Amino acid sequence: MIIGAMPLSDSTVMFLDEEFSGRMDNLTQLMGLHPHYLQAFLRCHYYLLRMDGPLPHHYRHYIAIMAAARHQCSALVCQHVQEFEQIGVCSDWLRGLEFCPQRLRNLNEINKILAHRPWLITKQHIQALVKTGEHSWSLAELVHAVVLLAHFHALASFVFGSGVNPDLEVTEVNGVTDDLCPPAMAGLCTCHLTNSNQANGNPVCNPDTGSELEALMERMKRLLEEREDDDASEEEMFTRFEKEKKESLLVVSAGFDEEVVPPSPVARFVDDPSFGYQDFARHGEDNPPTFKAQDYSWEDHGFSLVNRLYSDIGHLLDDKFRTACDLTYYNMASHEGVDTSMLRRALFNYVHCMYGIRYDDYDYGEVNQLLECSLKVYIKTVTCYPERTTRRMYESYWHQFRHSEKVHVNLLLMEARMQAELLYALRAITHYMT
Repeated sequence: MIIGAMPLSDSTVMFLDEEFSGRMDNLTQLMGLHPHYLQAFLRCHYYLLRMDGPLPHHYRHYIAIMAAARHQCSALVCQHVQEFEQIGVCSDWLRGLEFCPQRLRNLNEINKILAHRPWLITKQHIQALVKTGEHSWSLAELVHAVVLLAHFHALASFVFGSGVNPDLEVTEVNGVTDDLCPPAMAGLCTCHLTNSNQANGNPVCNPDTGSELEALMERMKRLLEEREDDDASEEEMFTRFEKEKKESLLVVSAGFDEEVVPPSPVARFVDDPSFGYQDFARHGEDNPPTFKAQDYSWEDHGFSLVNRLYSDIGHLLDDKFRTACDLTYYNMASHEGVDTSMLRRALFNYVHCMYGIRYDDYDYGEVNQLLECSLKVYIKTVTCYPERTTRRMYESYWHQFRHSEKVHVNLLLMEARMQAELLYALRAITHYMT
């Protein structure tokens, strides 16, 4: 699937030197285990925050703060508080949401919905933001804001899933940042592994799980053979999706109900903090209809809409999505020459399944065959409530795999989550426009 850190290309090195003046933050170093993806990510990230676009630059960083704060992601909040301070305007806004303009506060509703239950967003939410009035948004501005929100919600998943600590240079600045950004903490952090033997090639081995890799390889081989003979009806394929969707209800991290995430200094940027994730399919309740990808897909609908309203961002997002999904070095732990497309698709589609999105050409029976229970717990935690991710969860699955391979898992989860949020938001915008 993935091997350890690959050498950076000359073009990537030049790009990083221009952007970071020779110093990369922890997040970039970790993504740098996969340089081809890193370049796609940074081009999109840079365009969203720094290039010409519908929103002024201080709005962009404030929206990033609002999005990251939904998951109490102090690493991202710190970074963009500092960026906001450097612009040198409206410093009072950093005291909390009540000090920013009503126009920005009006984003609170779609911010919390996209972060926790994106299937609830409707054209009425869009209409409320773009209606004529003093605090209205243009459609182009709103698309820019929605992409920023989805980008930083998903990035928070990667930060927590990979254990990215705040950078010391950010946490040690003076002013408003001090009380928001605690010193970098020990704990789940794979950043220091970017130059270690474990990241560069030696798998993380557990002597009790020596057959884990071989069993997964055997299941992949068997599924590939069964694909040729499987002539499942459309009804059977739908049944398999519904079964997987309902089983995702049972995937809960240990102690979730009792665990309470402590109050955070970033709470000043959060409205309605009690609003959190709830399963798409809930027992004994009227659930929202399944999102059928054939009716509204990124490739056929979302891409063209976002590109029309916010020039070129569609191409950058599409490149980022494709790079994460197609990324492979044809290795899986100690095995070489392995086609891992089946495993990569299972990871991506499982996230979308939890968000109620169904691909009618995909056999969801493969998910249960390929993704073990501990991996499903990790995926759901990182994707749905990333602030609860622990080192134990990170270490509980794929014991024989390299850390760089687990970073690739996190890239897939991040992109799947972002695309799911965008599909719901862009579909709502399309419904409003029609």
